[in-house]
Amino acid sequence: MTPLRRRMIEDMRVRNLAANTRRAYLQQVHAFAEHFGRSPDLMGPEEVRAWQVHLIEVQRRSSSTLVVATAALRFLYNVTLKRNWSVEEIPRSRRPSRLPVILSQEEVTQFLEAIRSVKHRTVLMAAYAAGLRISEATRLKVSDIDSRRMMQRVEQGKGHADRYVMLSPRLLQILRSY
Repeated sequence: MTPLRRRMIEDMRVRNLAANTRRAYLQQVHAFAEHFGRSPDLMGPEEVRAWQVHLIEVQRRSSSTLVVATAALRFLYNVTLKRNWSVEEIPRSRRPSRLPVILSQEEVTQFLEAIRSVKHRTVLMAAYAAGLRISEATRLKVSDIDSRRMMQRVEQGKGHADRYVMLSPRLLQILRSY
């Protein structure tokens, strides 16, 4: 492991970045360095721009991949290497804003009824009804349900944040029967 990689890992840990974010940033920086065949600390804004163009035009990567690559390089140069470049030297790419697909009540009911496992159906119903991520729904405990206030406690969700979400009467009934 190179000293630069070790230092970037330490910087990401100090800032408490999620494990997946750390992994993605390291992959992007590695691909960047490998593409040019030299260490990132020997490169500058021109190489970063060339890399962004390469990702879009040659590799035909999605906009979300470009966002991650740009964030990784910004982190590397601004935090780890402490380069005082202006923000414009590593421009951020934007993800196109799209409306989500919203299922009708009948479609949701049909989908959930098609799940044979009571356990899996209950987890998916909890995720859907309360707007939970699957990882949050699978970690739900009986002690997280407050039927008096009709709330669910979500511990250590995305960003290691705790939060409360609404609990519908129908979901409470399903959770109790489970």
